[in-house]
Amino acid sequence: MSMTCGDFLIERLHAWGVRRIFGYPGDGINGVFGSLQRAEGKIEFIQARHEEMAAFMASAYAKFTGELGVCIATSGPGASHLLTGLYDARLDHMPVLAIVGQQARTSIGAHYQQQLDLQSMFKDVSGAFVETAMAPAQIRHLVDRGVRTAVAERAIATIIFPNDLQDEPYEEPKRAHGFTFSGIGYARPKVVPYDRDLQDAARILNEGRKVAMLIGAGCVDAVDEVIAVAEKLGAGCAKALLGKFVLDDGLPWNTGTIGLLGTEASSNMMAECDTLLMVGSGFPWAEFMPKEGQARGVQIDIKGDMLSIRYPMECNLQGDAAETLRLLLPLLEKKSDRSWQEKVEGWVKRSKDVVAAQAKKKANPVNPQRVVSEFSPRAPERCIVTSDSGSCANWYARDFHVRRGMMGSLSGSLASMGAAVPYAIGAKFAHPDRPVVALVGDGAMQMNNMSELITVAKYHHLWPNKTWICCVFNNEDLNQVTWEQRVMEGNPKFVASQQIPNVPYHKFGELIGFEGIYVDDPENLAEAWDRALRSTKPVVLEVKTDPEVPPLPPHITLQQAAHFMSTLAKGDQREGNMIVGAARQVLGSILPGHGDK
Repeated sequence: MSMTCGDFLIERLHAWGVRRIFGYPGDGINGVFGSLQRAEGKIEFIQARHEEMAAFMASAYAKFTGELGVCIATSGPGASHLLTGLYDARLDHMPVLAIVGQQARTSIGAHYQQQLDLQSMFKDVSGAFVETAMAPAQIRHLVDRGVRTAVAERAIATIIFPNDLQDEPYEEPKRAHGFTFSGIGYARPKVVPYDRDLQDAARILNEGRKVAMLIGAGCVDAVDEVIAVAEKLGAGCAKALLGKFVLDDGLPWNTGTIGLLGTEASSNMMAECDTLLMVGSGFPWAEFMPKEGQARGVQIDIKGDMLSIRYPMECNLQGDAAETLRLLLPLLEKKSDRSWQEKVEGWVKRSKDVVAAQAKKKANPVNPQRVVSEFSPRAPERCIVTSDSGSCANWYARDFHVRRGMMGSLSGSLASMGAAVPYAIGAKFAHPDRPVVALVGDGAMQMNNMSELITVAKYHHLWPNKTWICCVFNNEDLNQVTWEQRVMEGNPKFVASQQIPNVPYHKFGELIGFEGIYVDDPENLAEAWDRALRSTKPVVLEVKTDPEVPPLPPHITLQQAAHFMSTLAKGDQREGNMIVGAARQVLGSILPGHGDK
């Protein structure tokens, strides 16, 4: 049998090093699936329950391996379902290749079933590269250029593949006008600034007396360099949420996360610093950075378009984080005055004490902070932790203490609900020898994560390390939005939009072969985590948590406090519980000494 165009696609992807594709089949892409079958295991196909989840898995796979993530879907709705997961990868600068089917070339433009204008539809999410294969000789350069674009630009590349072309015999390009001959292979370059710019940056940092650092996911391969720079400058260091796992939280000058989900220590450091060094981060919330004019700024980022867009930097360095910091280090003077770093360390200790105390406060029935604080010291070495968006991300950000060698992530810039479980699946395929734990709100579970537990049930026997845990925060509330309505808008909880059904998630897990664990007493949390971590099969750990424990930012403004108090005046359905569970923390944020009375 002669090689089909679909066969060539799979062979070419294999030549590029692709070994795994996440997706879902359909008649618009059946020719490629036939080729996958004939390839006899050269590339493993992972069947998700939904194309959006497949794209999230590809995004997570790229995050946790540093390699290309690949997803595949049929034409029409299959292709459109990919978009949310692809936007997640695009906004977090992950290299992902999407392969999507299309109806036959002869039907395009005929208002044919499942025929969408995919070129236009993918143009935004895949602006770096989106092309339609129209002839056999074109496929070679589409694959080569698509893969190279995705990995070189850390972007989304999309190949649209009409179904009639997939089964046609493959033909190599002709040596004639109108044809092109492409090749495989890509080596990432060493990108560093010029010496004069490094010297300018060093001068600014050396002149600073109170240096604050802010790092992100771009520093994942620059851990030692970040530590060395912080020690030399006597600096404190905050972490954007995507960079949470870069630094060990045991480092005394590591202030933890920053922003709405951040710590008081990070907020204090940014408010008082006179110099800011930002590395490998696109942290979005400018209000949590120094006030304009307060601090001199130096920024390092591999992407030039991410420089000086959050804070007006005095020196902008485009370069790889590790390579640039290595070159910068010899130019930095070791600061003899450590009073600033000692002050930062004091804030760090206080922040940790406050967070630990908040996790121990009584709630009805279980304080959600305690769910994570009990897990944190029990987390196995080299574990991977994923979190969904919503209030559980607050506890992931503040209450989980990172140890070196661990990994973790979540939907960062997109902040999409429903990413934690597919991320945890992608993580397990990326590192099947590591334990994986997903922290998920009940809203995300009901939206789309429950169905992906079936994917885990299908594949968990392939993983040598059997620890895969989905911890569900069941509070029957879309909690983050509820608190945003109260604190940001001054509105009481809108029950029609916020209250969600009570579902026995642990029992669903048991139905599909998981170990199910249910906790509604905080005193049983420790044993529940121990049991889950001992299990030899996947686990759904469901905890009945209190929706009235507020996921508050490190500092509440007077306006936000006024909004919160206005919700009481308007009459919130949970007013009594809310006063008990939240007023102390809200008032304590703006009136020190009043919050714990």
